[in-house]
Amino acid sequence: MKPCRLLALTATFLALTSAHAVEDGFKSIFNGKTLDGWEGHESIWSVQDGAITGQTKADTGLKHNTFLVWKGGAVGDFELRLSYKIVAGNSGIQYRSKVAEHGAQGPIVGGYQADFEAGKTYSGILYEERGRGILAQRGQKTRITMGADGKTKIEPIGSVGKSEEIQAKIKDEDWNNYVVIAKGNHLQHFINGVPTVDVVDEDTANAAKSGVLAFQVHVGPPMVVQFKDVRVKNLGGESAAVGGSDLDRLQGVFVPVAGIRNGEVAPADELELIRLTIKGEKYEVALPDGGDEGKFTLKETTTPRQMDVVSDSSGLIEAIYELRSDGFRVGYSLDGAGRPKDFEQAAGPSYLLMTYRKK
Repeated sequence: MKPCRLLALTATFLALTSAHAVEDGFKSIFNGKTLDGWEGHESIWSVQDGAITGQTKADTGLKHNTFLVWKGGAVGDFELRLSYKIVAGNSGIQYRSKVAEHGAQGPIVGGYQADFEAGKTYSGILYEERGRGILAQRGQKTRITMGADGKTKIEPIGSVGKSEEIQAKIKDEDWNNYVVIAKGNHLQHFINGVPTVDVVDEDTANAAKSGVLAFQVHVGPPMVVQFKDVRVKNLGGESAAVGGSDLDRLQGVFVPVAGIRNGEVAPADELELIRLTIKGEKYEVALPDGGDEGKFTLKETTTPRQMDVVSDSSGLIEAIYELRSDGFRVGYSLDGAGRPKDFEQAAGPSYLLMTYRKK
């Protein structure tokens, strides 16, 4: 092999391996092939050319901002690194956020947003979706407090650079690197290594300490946004939980928000009276006229994921489950019907399909 050919192949190999390298302490949360571990509307979100892709077209008819939510757990004190590219429209990176509801076209999320767009004004700002609005314009250092009148007060206290100079470093319709660092109430954004905002949120009534991570597709004209090389690092502290096992995420008190038994929808007023408490591998269901308790085991590596429930009153119940950003859903077999193969089957006769939200 000629030396020049060998050098070319070596350079190509190094470029490919470095592009997918994960720095010490960071965890890759996108596998580059599928949306496993993410939740969004399938007509809008997909994987194209190795990148998470959110796309709307002229006939999409998007009625609300929609999001792709990472199902791997909450982010609190963390550093996020990724690359993004946008063609037309507006997008952003939600962090320490909450799923407000599940809309007709996917999850609707509110909270801190590291904004970016195809335009020239908002990329890099800190915006609070469904909340306090713009918390820092590009180039600003701000301090956020609650005024004596009970209203949010945003005070500019310095600068990290001139807005137009920051914009000049952002590539149009090309890949850019975005970094978000959240540590306590200190929030920082960087694009292509340039700081864009620096915020201290002292509005304790509204400042979020942890929450979901998500990507946005904004209502409006057709657009395409892509994300790749998505990785996150836990910066320590109680609020810094990133990811965790399925069992970790199932701990706590849950309320059912939807149920289908034997193919029939359960009345909402009946669901409101149920509480499910999970501690370790034990569970307790509280009902107005009694309840049930028992234990369960999980199989995280199957598709769909499996759950074996051993009820004190009913014995072994075979089930499948799926984690969601704000809870989980589970399809139980009834009367020995056998484990459902998928959630469509779990919504039919001989099965119970329940969707729970964390209280």
